[in-house]
Amino acid sequence: MVESARPIRIFFLLDSFMIGGTETQAVELARRLDPKRYQVTIGCLRREGPLLERLKSTPVKIKEVDMGGGIDSPSGILRILKLARFLRQQRVEILHAHDLWSNIVGMPAAMFARTPVTITSQRDLSHGVWYGTYRRRVLRFLQRRSSIVLTNAKAIRDGLIEHDRLPPDKVCVVYNGVDLNRFHTPANRGHLFPDSVGHKLIVVVGNMITDVKGHGVLISAASEVVRAHPKTQFVLVGEGSKRIAFETQVKDSGLQANFLFLGRRTDVPAILACCDIAVLPSLAEGLPNAVLEYLAAGLPVVASALGGNLEIIQDGTTGLLVPPQDSKALAAALIRLLSDKDLASRIAGAGHNYVKQNFSFERLLVDMDQLYRKLMKSVN
Repeated sequence: MVESARPIRIFFLLDSFMIGGTETQAVELARRLDPKRYQVTIGCLRREGPLLERLKSTPVKIKEVDMGGGIDSPSGILRILKLARFLRQQRVEILHAHDLWSNIVGMPAAMFARTPVTITSQRDLSHGVWYGTYRRRVLRFLQRRSSIVLTNAKAIRDGLIEHDRLPPDKVCVVYNGVDLNRFHTPANRGHLFPDSVGHKLIVVVGNMITDVKGHGVLISAASEVVRAHPKTQFVLVGEGSKRIAFETQVKDSGLQANFLFLGRRTDVPAILACCDIAVLPSLAEGLPNAVLEYLAAGLPVVASALGGNLEIIQDGTTGLLVPPQDSKALAAALIRLLSDKDLASRIAGAGHNYVKQNFSFERLLVDMDQLYRKLMKSVN
């Protein structure tokens, strides 16, 4: 295929620039795409968040898309029309909506603007309360009219085809990428955890907005782990409205000395470098960036046997899988790694090699470039 003489104009749409799996993937993709091949603008519903720093000194442009009183309000509809006018004026060729709300905002705007290529996204298993409302039907209506629905796990693709009846050729999978160099950092436990000398640190990175990341299950498992290995501390990285409830659960269990609530952090690679084991006992999961980051950091991982975890971890080889919501099985897996250094080291090495081979950003860039050009070719 003859290369275009000018860059393809592509418009990403996000909720915000807060640190999260979807936001991180979109920002890293935007800043790494070759500016000779792609002219990238990122639209955001809220121009806020630490990931804005990642876009400084890059050619990526930013446009805030203010939805006013809400997507389905009169002012929201007017703003969708305003976005459509922007897409038309800028002659955007690809709209790539990265998350739930940007699907619902971006697709109508792109349809009004007659944007040639439209990509909607699905990055979870549709288990949230939101999907139990009429909005799920609206979302699927829009996704069926996009050029492609992009997922980051086969489990998600299968669910869209089986439960939502999306055509198989409408849904594709491109796995997330992880910046391996960012997680190649020396440990400085004396600085970050000065009071944890001689302890084993088990880390979980996940927001505390709901119970979905399994913090409650981990806290329930902790008593048994601490009985077997008293010098164990659990490092919880993340913030949200459920934090108080989790702190209360820890207090009621008498485990305050064994739990460190760090809140929202921007130094996750440095924290992971100081830890011994990583865990993600999710109750539902798409393809978790946390697990990819754990493996990139060279940690042995224990995760729930569901969703995209099954596509990253081969049980007993690149990590350990446990049934979701099973605190006893979770405790047993953690104790197994704490008790068997050789097993922990072998699993950590295999997991790191697997993520290096299959989940690098270099691989993501190649996959997305191929997808964008395939879709553009189909409309030319």
